[in-house]
Amino acid sequence: MLATLTPVALLEEQFGEWKPVSRGAGIGWLVCYALFLLYAFFNTSGFLFPDFVNLIIHEGGHFFFSWFGHTIMILGGTLGELLVPLLCAAGFFWQREATGFAFSLFWFFENFPYIGTYMADARTSALPLVGSEESDWTILFTQWGLLAQDQKIGGVMRTLGWLGMLGTMAWLAYRTRQDAAANS
Repeated sequence: MLATLTPVALLEEQFGEWKPVSRGAGIGWLVCYALFLLYAFFNTSGFLFPDFVNLIIHEGGHFFFSWFGHTIMILGGTLGELLVPLLCAAGFFWQREATGFAFSLFWFFENFPYIGTYMADARTSALPLVGSEESDWTILFTQWGLLAQDQKIGGVMRTLGWLGMLGTMAWLAYRTRQDAAANS
């Protein structure tokens, strides 16, 4: 019987079904995400309004991860930016709250374009920095022998972020449609 179950069916069997998403809530969230993506697409600075919160988490990540050595401390800012929304997503996943899970996952992927911009700036160092003369990614890419690849790595990160945000929206649209069909 397990061979015939889809991965989604296996997850629902293991964790239970998602709490239903109303059509209005699903459409409302999808409109918000679409408007945000338009804003992000036309923003040429590479720094979006949620990045003010992400920057605080980034700086806190340096402090938290400083206990694990110099390299992890440098990487800790980016790890913090990714772990906080990922942990929020995990919490909503366990509670089976689809809109909270989608929000946290969207937030997780929203970090990727800025991280990619930050990575791509490793050689030029044109972006303003907080409390340092050398960017985290200049230090890390130099240490790892990847400095010449900063633009390529940054581009991949930005692309992953956009794909992740779009994928999150597709998942939420699917959940909304499934729940609306179940209520009909």
